[in-house]
Amino acid sequence: MAIKAATFDTGGTVLDWHTGIRDALAVVGRAHDEERDWGVLTNQYRRLAMKRIVGQVQPAFNMDDVHVHALEELLNANGLSVFSPADRAWIANTWHRLSTWPDFAAPLREIRSIIPAISFTMLPLSLVVDVSRLNGIAWDAVISCEAIGYYKPDPRAYRQAARWLAMDPSDILMVACHNFDLNAARACGFKTAFVRRPEEWGCEPPPDPTPHPDCDYVFDTFDELAETVRAIAPPKAKPAPS
Repeated sequence: MAIKAATFDTGGTVLDWHTGIRDALAVVGRAHDEERDWGVLTNQYRRLAMKRIVGQVQPAFNMDDVHVHALEELLNANGLSVFSPADRAWIANTWHRLSTWPDFAAPLREIRSIIPAISFTMLPLSLVVDVSRLNGIAWDAVISCEAIGYYKPDPRAYRQAARWLAMDPSDILMVACHNFDLNAARACGFKTAFVRRPEEWGCEPPPDPTPHPDCDYVFDTFDELAETVRAIAPPKAKPAPS
């Protein structure tokens, strides 16, 4: 099974959003002598944000806007009006300062030495640029649903990504830790790889931890993904004789 490129869900598959947002909420909470289960609130925040963005069509907002408004809803619902506008802006901007999972950077470099690796994400372009520079990672391209105008799992998002890569969907391996993303990609003809991220939701188990049986590959680590890419990618073309 040869593939010519790999596209990566980025928000939860690549970035450890739970730890970053939990810690930001805790820092501001301590400054105001507020005690909460910040991990639980972080997951509430994530659910609110995903509910507002998944499947959107030509919205007049992006994920940064969603993070701001979902945070307002979260804080109001949990009696945290003491958080100032500056506090709220700092927490919302934490999404631009997230860390990648520790097992990601080195395998990404190996994968990129073999085939193009693309961030294919619902996150805004500016966010992916910021976290990529912060974590010292490089992509061959970033395809954001913000630019496409159709948000996953809308099939138009996957088809446009394939068109922009000038590839048949069957030549592309979609990598994610979420079945909703992989199922939609597979329905559009992509190959699919489920990478387990058991710590994605921190204090709670992942809501969708079991790979769909139709996934082409299932991995526990990105090292395993890189090994498989090396095995299945087509050989590099030899340079033409001079």
